[in-house]
Amino acid sequence: MGSALAYHLLRMSPTMDVTVLERDSTYQFASTPRASGGVRRLFSLPENIELSNYSIPFFERFHQDMAVEGFSADIGFTEGGYIFIVAPGDTDVLKANYDTQRELGCNVHWLEPDEIKYKFPSMYVDDLGAAVHSIEDGWLDPSSVLTGLRRKASALGATYLKENVTAMRRSAGRVTAAVTEKGTVVEAECFVNAAGAWAKDICGMLDFKVSIEPLRRFEHYFECQDVIEPLPYVKDMERLAFRPEGKGYTGGVPTLKEPRGYNFEVDHRYFEDVVWPALAHRFPKFESTKCKSTMSGLYDQNDFDGNAIIGPGADGLGNFHMLAGFSGHGLMHAPGCGQALAELIVNGRYESIDLSRLGWNRLLENKPLRERGII
Repeated sequence: MGSALAYHLLRMSPTMDVTVLERDSTYQFASTPRASGGVRRLFSLPENIELSNYSIPFFERFHQDMAVEGFSADIGFTEGGYIFIVAPGDTDVLKANYDTQRELGCNVHWLEPDEIKYKFPSMYVDDLGAAVHSIEDGWLDPSSVLTGLRRKASALGATYLKENVTAMRRSAGRVTAAVTEKGTVVEAECFVNAAGAWAKDICGMLDFKVSIEPLRRFEHYFECQDVIEPLPYVKDMERLAFRPEGKGYTGGVPTLKEPRGYNFEVDHRYFEDVVWPALAHRFPKFESTKCKSTMSGLYDQNDFDGNAIIGPGADGLGNFHMLAGFSGHGLMHAPGCGQALAELIVNGRYESIDLSRLGWNRLLENKPLRERGII
């Protein structure tokens, strides 16, 4: 997220002095390399749909636009599609979301159960009410996106400081400096909290709390002995989410019941106890699936409403911008958010995408802005 913003800032204002402070330049525990890599337009909020409408074409051009010194930046973008499947009781919500997506120009298709079965004969559909199939969505390699954005931002002039921020200074409604573990004092006119699952720690250094918490999730790689037709990225009402990957599949069943905290331990029974039953129910051929590996990672979960907090004003700080709380949608929306916040910082207003509803005021007014339906 920080590199996406740095890239857009420097593209819009090439002489700007931009510094990205990295707590861990190896990205060993960063959330992006541990993400599933899905990119989709299947949201209910117009802001999230518009962010995807900007970001997905950005990813399609990524190998060219992020090229540095003649070397392309391949991110393995695969237009494999996305499908949301719901029970009969959830079709009204799905239909309302579908109508909004169509109004905003998304190439999405409504499928009745018999149509789902025709397209994906391996899927069990008897308990389904409908589906929405977004054929121009897909997935990509998260690590390559991170590397490509970082390299391009550096080429444009961004400075990457490999030092962990341990303190922040504020005065008269403004942030004045960030201080690193090495004692380096970084002063600036504008500060952006793009620390993801660690965003609350940065806010704590400024003596206020934010509703963003680290939420552990598992990404499993598994294979199936039986042949299954080519599948899109599948998401259902039980939060099962998976996609093809190489000879097998990658995905899992994230749960909001997971205790919050910086926990990277892997529960090897979770696949057998939770994921496998969901897979085998929806696709009976997965009765014979084998989990080959499991990786843990952290969502920057916004427990207020599950959506990002973007822009200035947190705790009355006019030059301190939030860019966190994406609750699992950060990778797919990084280009759009980088563009939008760069416009706000450079030009003083949103121009491409109006993200004002995702600002700090909704927390002050206690007005959650939630996604409807399964996410």
